[in-house]
Amino acid sequence: MMTVDLVTSASNVPASEMLSQIVEAIFEIVTSANNILVKKESFRELSTYLERIVPVLKELNKKDVGQSESLNTVTEILHREIKAAKQLMMECSKRNKVYLLMNCRSIVKRLKDTTTEISRALGLLPLASLDISTSIREEIGELCDNMGRAEFKSALAEEEILEKVESGIQDRNVDRSYANNLLSLIADAVGISTERSALKKEFDEFKNEIENARLRKDQAEAIQMEQIIALLERADAASSPMEKETKYFSKRKSLGSQPLEPLQSFYCPITRDVMVDPVETSSGQTFERSAIEKWFSAGNKLCPLTMTLLDTSILRPNKTLRQSIEEWKDRNTMITIASMKSKLMSEDEEEVLHCLEELQELCQNRDQHREWVILENYMPSLIHLLGFKNRDIRQRALVILRFLVKDSDDAKERLAKVGEGLESIVKFLGRRIEERKLAVALLLELSKYDLLRDCIGKTQGCIFYLVTMLSSDDSQGSRDAQALLENLSVSDQNIVQMAKANYFKYLLQRLSSGPEDVKIIMATTLGEMELTDHHKESLLEEGVLGPLLHMVSHGDVDMKNVAVKALRNLSSVPRNGLQMIKDGAAHPLLDLLIRHSLSSSSLREQAAATIMHLALSTVSQEAGETPVSLLESEQEVLMLFSLVNLTGPDVQQRILQTFNALCQSPSAKNIKSKLIQCSAIQVLVQLCEHDDQNVRPNAVKLFCCLVDDGDEAIMLEHVGQKCLETLVKIIQTSDNEEEIASAMGIISNLPEVPQITQWLLDAGALLTILRNLKNSGRSDPNGRELVENAVGAIRRFTDPTNLEWQKRAAEAGVIPALVKLLGYGTTLTKEYAAMSLARFSENSIVLSRPIPKRKGFWCFSPPPDFVCIVHGGLCTVESSFCLLEAEAVGPLVSILDEADPGASEASLDALLTLIEAERLQSGSKVLEAENAIDPIIKFLSSPSPRLQEKALHALERIFRLPEFKQKYGQSAQMRLVDITQRGNSSMKSLSARILAHLNVLHDQSSYF
Repeated sequence: MMTVDLVTSASNVPASEMLSQIVEAIFEIVTSANNILVKKESFRELSTYLERIVPVLKELNKKDVGQSESLNTVTEILHREIKAAKQLMMECSKRNKVYLLMNCRSIVKRLKDTTTEISRALGLLPLASLDISTSIREEIGELCDNMGRAEFKSALAEEEILEKVESGIQDRNVDRSYANNLLSLIADAVGISTERSALKKEFDEFKNEIENARLRKDQAEAIQMEQIIALLERADAASSPMEKETKYFSKRKSLGSQPLEPLQSFYCPITRDVMVDPVETSSGQTFERSAIEKWFSAGNKLCPLTMTLLDTSILRPNKTLRQSIEEWKDRNTMITIASMKSKLMSEDEEEVLHCLEELQELCQNRDQHREWVILENYMPSLIHLLGFKNRDIRQRALVILRFLVKDSDDAKERLAKVGEGLESIVKFLGRRIEERKLAVALLLELSKYDLLRDCIGKTQGCIFYLVTMLSSDDSQGSRDAQALLENLSVSDQNIVQMAKANYFKYLLQRLSSGPEDVKIIMATTLGEMELTDHHKESLLEEGVLGPLLHMVSHGDVDMKNVAVKALRNLSSVPRNGLQMIKDGAAHPLLDLLIRHSLSSSSLREQAAATIMHLALSTVSQEAGETPVSLLESEQEVLMLFSLVNLTGPDVQQRILQTFNALCQSPSAKNIKSKLIQCSAIQVLVQLCEHDDQNVRPNAVKLFCCLVDDGDEAIMLEHVGQKCLETLVKIIQTSDNEEEIASAMGIISNLPEVPQITQWLLDAGALLTILRNLKNSGRSDPNGRELVENAVGAIRRFTDPTNLEWQKRAAEAGVIPALVKLLGYGTTLTKEYAAMSLARFSENSIVLSRPIPKRKGFWCFSPPPDFVCIVHGGLCTVESSFCLLEAEAVGPLVSILDEADPGASEASLDALLTLIEAERLQSGSKVLEAENAIDPIIKFLSSPSPRLQEKALHALERIFRLPEFKQKYGQSAQMRLVDITQRGNSSMKSLSARILAHLNVLHDQSSYF
């Protein structure tokens, strides 16, 4: 709203109307104070004073003040100053911000003058003759005092800027970095963005203020503004690259192509060199400052030229001459720079190197020289030189490039536009230390330009090399690499590349405190990366788990999905899995899988796979550690296992793998018990018929784990003929060796009920298992387990109470296969094989065919060599299961030395079948021949009571034979005596009986 013009003379308007207009104007000033662009606090202070004046003016307006001359003077002053304040406020709300900053001292002075004049006007009020309240009188007095003492000053930052402007103009500073810094300070002071386009817009508006000054015919202000513009236009943002280039080439073309010789006046009369800092003495002569000062310090007081007496305290800078010298130097340098470019393409490396040295010196001397080199488009040539074989040329080129791009966004942009420019520089990160150091310093400078950070990060190999440099012995290179990575981390894609180079600092920062979309990117990266175990462990140690679990618990479906995928990747390391369980990762994952109705199939699959990893980690717990449990309650076990029937194959597979792992963990006994209680056997029997080749093997494996410890009644309830036929079919058709081993493990551990064995025989299990046993020659864990379970399964067909089954097994070739396994199987395999051989041997005495009585010619009778020395008849492996015919005695004896008591006991059982009943004499001789007596005696000292007792029973029989008592009694004596001291009552008695055989104790001993 346009303000009502205040009257210009109190004589034309009644005093009351004048006061009303002043009050109205004050209100407008107060309202407009918030729109001020500069010195806002000062204008608010003035507004506060003016607001306090309003009640005074209103009080005066209520009184009949008449036509008092003093009052008219007061109203005229107030009218004038309020109008001035309003005009100043209008200027400060509409003029260019930079212009206002450059005139802040003038603004402050006008504010001070207005405040002082208003204070003076209030002091002229004839308070004695006015009928006004005491409070108004006191307020007027206080206002006069406050406004009279009001201090309006430029801020320190504003004063610093003005001093820099004045200094730059006075020193004719043409340094680009000086202008860039100054323009940045100005932007901060007036509250505008330092972004290039914003600065350019503001500066262009400032330049338009020159025309306003010229229209006002304010020549002094116009000149001052031209000087300020000349100083600031050196800044990158002050003019476009095209404007700079046009201006430069326009000037350069006007100079000619040949350097000019210096004028005679440029030389110092003392040094005979072109002056740098010319000063004029009191005689009017000009010398180089350092030369004349040295002349004076030597005691000379006469002018070196005129020999007149000089006032040594007077040395005036000869600015005019200095300006002429600098213009001459600039002209020649500009011509030199323009002419040097072609020399860089010379085939003479010495010439190229000399040219680079000269170019480097020029760039080091002045910022303006660097700008001219940039405008002459040296960038492509310097990039080309980076491919030279000469290392000195390459290093010089890198140094010059860094000089050129320093503090110049235009130069940085030009370099980036050179074909293969960044790629050529990045290659040096993999070179020798000196070149690497120069390259990273150059890239660090380039990265200060926002638009190049993505380009640098995308350059192949760049981030990988930088991460490698962090651990370099070169401390400066390492610091620069760190700073460069810091600059590049503004880009999410760069952070992803850093993570792929195994540098996770910024990824963890974004994952913890970034926006949701960025968190998703970071978590996605963690989920998809192929990390080493070491880096997975490092990530967990550095705190990755907390942010991921927060995303799982509080994020949307997309966020949950990527977070769980990341957890899945990290949890594949057992150490991480255990730590994740300890830190509470299991519950939110189980919640996603069990309770979260909104979970997508993909999310449930990821959660199930992660839980499976956590379960696997519990298997690797070391002894002595506090056991870590994944599923802590029966309810969790029940709910998780119930999902086997409610989910798709992928989740089914993971859940089954989870329970398979838990059945190998310290909590295995508890887990198995809870699974059996929740009818898992019934479910697993059904899953054995599943078509999916990932679900079925895991179901069979878990079934095998539960059968081992399962209740016999439950097994007989759920395992029928169909189930057994399914298991046999799996063994026959599956390509999965672990599944085959598990199926045979089930058969091995099922209760030895005749009906089950008969069903298995009817399904062809015997031949199927034997075929797999003969074909398995692998020594890896799966191969060993397959053999163990196969031998365990065959054991059920060797039941000594069923000769038919034994004969079918023998005819199938089971016995030679078992004997073979005694030599190379695991201890458990040897135990199972020995047990089966013992069962076979129990029936050998009844199956050995008697020798027929001789009839006819003696030559047709069986020769003695074919008569079994133990069984006394005709024996074969298939017909009588004879251990001697099967050549099993020797392998069985060798097992007696095994450390495992189970295998030793089973082997001893098999050997002792040879000395039963009337076979004692012949069987003992066979055992002696195979060196079995000494191992049996050693069992008397075994830590296994069962072995001790069986050895005692064997020796009690063997030592009935005088020859064996005499030969082996002495070696057994001390062990037997020890048993009489330490053994249980039955072993003491048996030991005493043997000692009686040995004539060590008499028959009436208390041991009997």
